[in-house]
Amino acid sequence: MIALIFDAFSDPLVGYISDNYHSRLGRRHPFMYAAGLPVAVAYYFLWAPPEWDQASLFLYFVCMAVLIRTLITFYEIPATALVAELTEDYDERTEMMSFRYFFGWWGGLTMAVLNYLVFLPESKGGLEYVEGWSNYGLAASILIFFSVFISSLGTHRHIPNLKKPPPRAPFNLTRTASELKETLSNRSFFSLFLSALFVAVAGGVSAALSIYFSRHFWEFTSTQIGYMNLPYFLSALLALFFAPAVSRSLGKKTGAMLVFGLAIALAPLPYILRMIELFPQNNTSELFWLLMVFNSFEVMLMIMASSLVAAMIADVVEDSELKTGRRSEGIFFAANSFAQKAVNGLGVVVAGQILAFIQFPTQAKPGDVPAEVIFDLAFFYVPVLMIFYLAALSVLSLYKINRESHSDNLRLLSGDKTNN
Repeated sequence: MIALIFDAFSDPLVGYISDNYHSRLGRRHPFMYAAGLPVAVAYYFLWAPPEWDQASLFLYFVCMAVLIRTLITFYEIPATALVAELTEDYDERTEMMSFRYFFGWWGGLTMAVLNYLVFLPESKGGLEYVEGWSNYGLAASILIFFSVFISSLGTHRHIPNLKKPPPRAPFNLTRTASELKETLSNRSFFSLFLSALFVAVAGGVSAALSIYFSRHFWEFTSTQIGYMNLPYFLSALLALFFAPAVSRSLGKKTGAMLVFGLAIALAPLPYILRMIELFPQNNTSELFWLLMVFNSFEVMLMIMASSLVAAMIADVVEDSELKTGRRSEGIFFAANSFAQKAVNGLGVVVAGQILAFIQFPTQAKPGDVPAEVIFDLAFFYVPVLMIFYLAALSVLSLYKINRESHSDNLRLLSGDKTNN
């Protein structure tokens, strides 16, 4: 949580700096290139800690996590902001965001599968195999390094055609704060910002408790958890094609709300069905395959919704430019990232409180946790998750930009530039 809070405040700073940065490499690429090697090195050392006492290790991990997340910010925020610069087309932005999420999921899933099936095999202790985590750290660091540089080099040729920064001006804290306030007060963006806050809390709870459900609620082995991730590759691939199709046929807002609503309805079903004893028992092939289908479909819907919402943020750029006279891609994507990270840690805390309230035993092995505790885990998890997800869906309905209004914004901006 400490690392996420630090990260949340570094995001808007980097976004603002990259919006106004002057260099022969443009506004974004200097930060993207600079982040590659340092973040890869730092990430490796996160998984190869020194043999210190617990108090010292706590400080070590906090400092490393803060460093890594800050370095990733210097790549992630400028790289994401590029989407709104590379194209102004309503549907092309959805396609670009879909590709971002596709490659993000495939990279993460590749490491997850390697982790459970190669680095942490059951034969060597599974999740308790410490050396396996160090091997994971090395492989992930190499992947991070090449991903950052391939992405930066791949977009390098577009630098001459990207948007130019505003004229240089001496830094003024009052003016900067006023510009940030004016930019972020955009109503459509504020709805996305609030929605991201609620989704982030739900995501933090879900991520923190996922290993408890996998190991204790469903009693999967490390190998089964690894295989459970394999269909997500297909989920990401299908989302890559379906998200742009939904954008073209329904529009981003309607499509995002429909897809997100379906995902919300599907998410709690396996837990509810298990609590009322209508789901297959643990250690059965029926449970494994049925849960794989449930999860794969839900993941596909979530990726689609995320792609559509990210493209909606890109459309806010011109809406804001028309009102403020400034393009603020970096600030908008940074603020959205801020929303997710600032409260994602809160979700982790909420998950910890659920575990504490139901008195979940520490260092428990699968099968050793009392049945009533396992039941309580799902009983409290489902309503908490639904409250935050439904709140996110509700505020998303306040977003106002559609295909027609986006076209109007582009036309008006084009007219302003012609007159100038």
